[in-house]
Amino acid sequence: MAEILVGTSGYDYPEWRGVFYPQDLPRDEFLAFYSGYFNALEINYTYYGMPEERQIASMVTRSMGRLQFSVKAHQSMTHNVTVSGWRDSSRAFREALLPMTNRGLLKSVLLQFPQSFHYAPDERRYLDNLVGELQGLPLVAEFRHRSWQNKRVWEGLEKRGVGWCICDMPELKNLPSSLQIVTGGAAYLRFHGRNAGSWYGTNARDRYEYDYTQSQLETFLPLVNSVAASSRLVQIYFNNHAKGHAVVNAQKMKILTQQSPG
Repeated sequence: MAEILVGTSGYDYPEWRGVFYPQDLPRDEFLAFYSGYFNALEINYTYYGMPEERQIASMVTRSMGRLQFSVKAHQSMTHNVTVSGWRDSSRAFREALLPMTNRGLLKSVLLQFPQSFHYAPDERRYLDNLVGELQGLPLVAEFRHRSWQNKRVWEGLEKRGVGWCICDMPELKNLPSSLQIVTGGAAYLRFHGRNAGSWYGTNARDRYEYDYTQSQLETFLPLVNSVAASSRLVQIYFNNHAKGHAVVNAQKMKILTQQSPG
């Protein structure tokens, strides 16, 4: 049976006070508090700013070694790629993660590509080169365009030991569906919410303001049990962070996976 990790995408949200964090808890104690309730965390700030080794080391220290981590790749490697810069970015990113990799706490590096990244020759070639540059790291690819949902992609990821990210998102024309696909020996699930009306809006917070009901979460148990039966690791992260929905949903999913007979 696979190891099952459940957590949220990010943790440093002041609006979670009163929902999860105590009202008077200092912000620099959020991570220690979080690590008392969950066994995993997906770090997203690393997409917006290139992480530094001292920052990553601080997170390991503040979580007291109780958390396993997934770290989202910097945007210079997935969204704002330049021919002259992506290799340097990849090397700097790898070096920054050393405090986690050296302690065996890094479970995944999430390569989340934009919807404009299609299954086309140049994009496929770049992905292959990026995976090669990051060889040795536990990689997971998340695609936002449906064209990547094909057998050739899954076979290529499996061959390279790269995981496929299963996403729950709105059912919109070009977005991938939640297919039960496992590559690289590990399953990875991200819950983004189902706000179809605000998905393409300019306010990212509105996009992720979604609260999964108990019955909706329960419908995912067969999927979780199925991928757990064929994987060594299952990671589940909630990205619907607005109003603390992610942390509440993650707590419920943690209980459900612990109760499930598999």
